[in-house]
Amino acid sequence: MDREGPPQGRFRAWFVRDHARARTMEDGYEIRVDDLGGPEIAVLLQEHLDSMATISPPESCHALDVDELRKPDATVWCVWHGSELAGCGALKELSDTHAEVKSMKTAEAHLRRGVAAKLLEHMLDAARVRGYRRLSLETGSQVEFIPARTLYKRYGFEECGPFADYHEDPNSVFMTKALTTSLRGARS
Repeated sequence: MDREGPPQGRFRAWFVRDHARARTMEDGYEIRVDDLGGPEIAVLLQEHLDSMATISPPESCHALDVDELRKPDATVWCVWHGSELAGCGALKELSDTHAEVKSMKTAEAHLRRGVAAKLLEHMLDAARVRGYRRLSLETGSQVEFIPARTLYKRYGFEECGPFADYHEDPNSVFMTKALTTSLRGARS
């Protein structure tokens, strides 16, 4: 896919062009890009960081903080239910054809309601529109991460070796998924 524009602003420019509209679900959930300026997202991301710190040793915590998520190579989406923040997730560009799923977190009050699945579907669509051929992620190997690994496997992610700047780590599971350019409803 031919992409124009300077590297610094290119990732966010694609979003504006390709996914400027929010996506509202039948059940009242809405997914929209977030500028990370609101207190709700700050609290949810801090909960995510705190949770990771209680499960994994510091050298195995790869969650991004707000400042890292504000960089031009990342786009963050939030899932809202009315005025309540239900969850968040991000894509971080690794190359023109490869991105990483980051910062997937569902608010406690919205667990087991399909929030993460809706968000992952939205992010897969966005990745395909942007022309990525592969999405990868790192998650924990501990029991607390079984629901996340199960979700990713359900959407076709498979275990792989470390990618980008990651190294083998007994506390990490690396997963990847090759993407096709088909949209909406496709699980490939």
